[in-house]
Order: sequence, then structure tokens, then C-alpha cells
Amino acid sequence: MLILESTYGDRNHEGRKSRIEVLRKILDRALDDGGIVYIPAFSLGRTQELIYELDRIGTNVPVFIDSPLGLEITKIYSSLSEYWDKEAKELKGKGDHPVDFKNLYSVERFRDHKTLLELEGPSIVIAGSGMCTGGRIIDHLKAGIGNGENDILFVGYQAKGTPGRDILKYSKRPGGYVVLDGERFDIKTSVHALSGYSAHADQKGLIAWVEAMGEKPGEIKLVHGEAGAQRALYEELGSEGGA
Repeated sequence: MLILESTYGDRNHEGRKSRIEVLRKILDRALDDGGIVYIPAFSLGRTQELIYELDRIGTNVPVFIDSPLGLEITKIYSSLSEYWDKEAKELKGKGDHPVDFKNLYSVERFRDHKTLLELEGPSIVIAGSGMCTGGRIIDHLKAGIGNGENDILFVGYQAKGTPGRDILKYSKRPGGYVVLDGERFDIKTSVHALSGYSAHADQKGLIAWVEAMGEKPGEIKLVHGEAGAQRALYEELGSEGGA
């Protein structure tokens, strides 16, 4: 029996080149009016990917990493350069550190976090948690979600029942709002979602993983996915046997 996740069982992610270009266009549009772009991001993996690709884009506005854990993990990534891929090693060899750049700022102390809440744009703020269930991103959203010049960019899956999911859903509706720390906040920001940064495999990746198995499973149980995603992946896997 194979127990298989199905988070993105009904869709495929953007390719990396496409993902970077979409990120660039979203940021260009979002920052054009002088606002702040808030990016809720998990500390491990997602934050470091964003730093890496913002450096490739060459953004010329301040980028604040407001996540003590994310900063600590980034330091660990930096210390493990012997395990980096070829591209990252070549960048470092040319003097371009892949997870550091001119406009990148670390926000470690809580008093600096409080000061950052008063900052005016244009700027980019990356903070945890990725689904807005806690962490410093909550303070940023409370301060900025009611400003139409600001934007929120989700780069990971937003599960049902989380504030992140509510922001995605209700930002599309007139009078949409979200409850943060027990208080209602109207959603005036523009909201964007870019799934290509998710750590979860897409439909194509999940199917390819199953097809690569040396011995095909007699049965497949789909977990960790909503009903629609499970149903779509089930239909795709059905012809392979056992879903």
C-alpha cells in the first residue's frame, strides 16, 4: 500500500523560469504605487528560496526578513555552501552571495519589529507564519491589510480554517474581511497567490513519483488534500492501477 499526499493533486506548478517572471511582474505592479508587499513564508526552505530569487530579480527596494527563526536557518544555509548546487556555487564564486544582497535587512529584535510596523513603502516584508496562523506576520497584516496601496503575496498552500485561506477567499468578495487576534479587519490590499514555491509536489510530480516505483503498489491511499484535489489525482492515477 502507498499512502500519498494530494495537496496539489488537481494542479501543476509554474516552471522555475515562469515562476521568477511571475514574481517579478507581481512585485513590479505591487510596488509601483509605493506600497508594502507582505509575504507570509515558512522559516525553513520558503524564506531562503525567496531571498535567492529576489536576488536574481535584482529588486531595488528594501527587503526585510522579519523572522528570527528564518534568519537563523538562513545562516545555517549560508554555512553549508559545500552542499549548494552548481548555480549557487558559481554565483558565490563571482562574488554574488546567493542568499544575501544589498537591500536585504534582518529584523531580529522585537523592538525593531515594532519599528518596522511604522515603515512606509515601497518595501517587501517576509515574515512567518506561512498560513498567517501566528508569528510576526499577524502584526504586519493588522497594520497594513486595510491600505489599498499594499499587497499580500502567498507563496505556499493555505489550508482551510487558517487566516491565510480566509484572506485568499474573502479578498475576492465586496466587503471581505479576516479575523486576526479576535479582531475584524477589512481586506483592502490586493492579494496574489503563487503556488510554484510550495514544498508540496504538484499533480505531475506526484504521478511521476508513482510511475518511477520499481514495484507498483497494490493500493494507493490519498491523504493530506482537499476533496477536489484528491478526486482529480484519483482520476489521473486510476489508469495506473490501485488508486
